[in-house]
Amino acid sequence: MIPAAFEYTRPSTVEEAIRALSDAGEDAKVLAGGQSLLPVLKMRLAAPTVVVDIGRVPELRGVREDGDDLVIGAMTTHYDVARDHLVQEHASLLARATETVADPQVRHRGTFGGALAHADPAGDLLAPALALGAVMVVAGPSGRREVPAAEFFVDYFTTSLAPDELLVAVRIPKHTGWLSHYEKFNRVAQAWSIVAVGVSLSVRGGKIADARIGLTNMASVPVRAVGVEQALIGQPAGADVLRAAAGHAAEGTSPGVDGNGDAAYRSQLAKVLTGRALTMAVGG
Repeated sequence: MIPAAFEYTRPSTVEEAIRALSDAGEDAKVLAGGQSLLPVLKMRLAAPTVVVDIGRVPELRGVREDGDDLVIGAMTTHYDVARDHLVQEHASLLARATETVADPQVRHRGTFGGALAHADPAGDLLAPALALGAVMVVAGPSGRREVPAAEFFVDYFTTSLAPDELLVAVRIPKHTGWLSHYEKFNRVAQAWSIVAVGVSLSVRGGKIADARIGLTNMASVPVRAVGVEQALIGQPAGADVLRAAAGHAAEGTSPGVDGNGDAAYRSQLAKVLTGRALTMAVGG
């Protein structure tokens, strides 16, 4: 299908982009990589009056260190995130999850910030970002503010971004030396995850010192598997402990119902995938 008519603007700075969003009001859409927005426009599920293309704002790309954090520009492609040596060293869960996003074509065009701002609970990057304690750097007419991932995702396809605000970067605390794995289940290659689990573990002296586990598509927003985390911390990283902890994966979740399965199916799947992810993370 052909999208409804809209005005198109391509700013070269963050300030110009915010000004364009402010002028357009709630009828504007931001075009990042376009992998989610363009299909929506073609199906006329959205009909913005203005599309603000931020593809040529140089400060929105790249990965850098800032003390104990990594700072990832919102326009950094999935391809670049997955292969960045800083991400692989200090946020390996994010690198592993990004490698599973869609297909190579999408990973070369889609962007980290675009995926987070789209806020699809079946998207592969929201739960890892939540588990790693990501903080969103948001720019608007009044300046910049930082929003923890737990507050950024509000509901299905909804974030705390105001219509005149732009996600410009994501700060991720370093998890250097942590063990990680991302396990997902989908019926066909490159489809959205029915359920997925991201695991990041700090193991010291054979015991689990800390655990961060995020669940994909187990609620209207990404969620932490708090019950699993609590069952792991302070315990030896053995098969029996991992298996028992995985049994808590569905606690506190509210999985949806669709053609791929009901809530009971997703709950059981979460337990199975969590067990697999934990086992793979510790090298089993």
